[in-house]
Amino acid sequence: MKKKIYNFFKKKNSIPLDEFIKIALYDKNFGYYVKNNPIGKNGNFITAPIISNLFAEMITIWMISFWEHLGKPKKFILCELGPGDGTLCNKLLSTSKNFKKFYDVLKIKLIEKSTFLKKIQKSNNKVEWVSSINKINNEPIFFLANEFFDALPIKQFYKKKNIFFERLVSLNKKKQSFKFSLKKSNKKLAKKINMYECKKHQNLIEYPIEAISYLKKIAKILKKKSGGILIIDYGYTVKKKKQTLQGIYKHSFSNIFKNIGKTDISSYVDFNLLKDFLKKNNLITSKIVDQGKFLKSLGILERANILSKNMTFKEKANLYYRLKKLLDEKEMGKIFKVLFAQKNNKKFLLGF
Repeated sequence: MKKKIYNFFKKKNSIPLDEFIKIALYDKNFGYYVKNNPIGKNGNFITAPIISNLFAEMITIWMISFWEHLGKPKKFILCELGPGDGTLCNKLLSTSKNFKKFYDVLKIKLIEKSTFLKKIQKSNNKVEWVSSINKINNEPIFFLANEFFDALPIKQFYKKKNIFFERLVSLNKKKQSFKFSLKKSNKKLAKKINMYECKKHQNLIEYPIEAISYLKKIAKILKKKSGGILIIDYGYTVKKKKQTLQGIYKHSFSNIFKNIGKTDISSYVDFNLLKDFLKKNNLITSKIVDQGKFLKSLGILERANILSKNMTFKEKANLYYRLKKLLDEKEMGKIFKVLFAQKNNKKFLLGF
């Protein structure tokens, strides 16, 4: 595997960190997301929809409420970004069947880079795969990004006396190993990053260059059509910044230079930056809330209590164990954040 990735360094000794991540995750021959199912016991992580059906139920109820807020349009597109193994999409569909008027107008479009994951995502007449956001022309549209942005390549910068130095990945040809190095950054990009208030006082900066590219396209679509985007991901809102880039191999933290093609590489999402960007693009944004608070405000505990009435003790224990994973501050409840952005002047703030 290493020999294959070394080929990318034949003409140059160093490449930007985001290019290295893109190769390691998405290269068509050996990329982690292209050749593996990263989700579940045999992968490197387990997502909220897999943990509990109640997660998808709450998102569906939220989505139907948003549809009603838009005036119950006769066409409604849900575009899920990075649907993974398709669990959330499938559960959204099955829950929607209980709301016939909504189900009848619903169409789902999936944005998925991984050919491997496409094969295991269930297909039916409600679902269509699209290669690019730009190919979505229907309206109104709702974008759903659950654990999507954390998996996109980022750039890293160190700032010293307001001069930006970009982090690179360099190849030591003698030792056939990788290491980090620095070079003076592109001034245009540095100026762009400095425009974000949340980045002005950080000396270590992680800039989600691909996430910004996606959001730029989405904001452009939402300016023309009614709709919005709901973002759920593990992330932070603090202004002081530490490095969040991490590798996960067999459910344990790992060096990103080891087991390339088998290691998941991700970073925490800077929700303040995403919010700033969306506001700069003339979208109305919600406040940023913890996942636990969001799901509780939608009635997840009440729903669990109703379901548990006819359950055995063992079934109840399993239900609330899974619920704890979603809601507890020491689990996903606090570290996962939620943000919503919309075009409409009339704010929709359910859950916020």
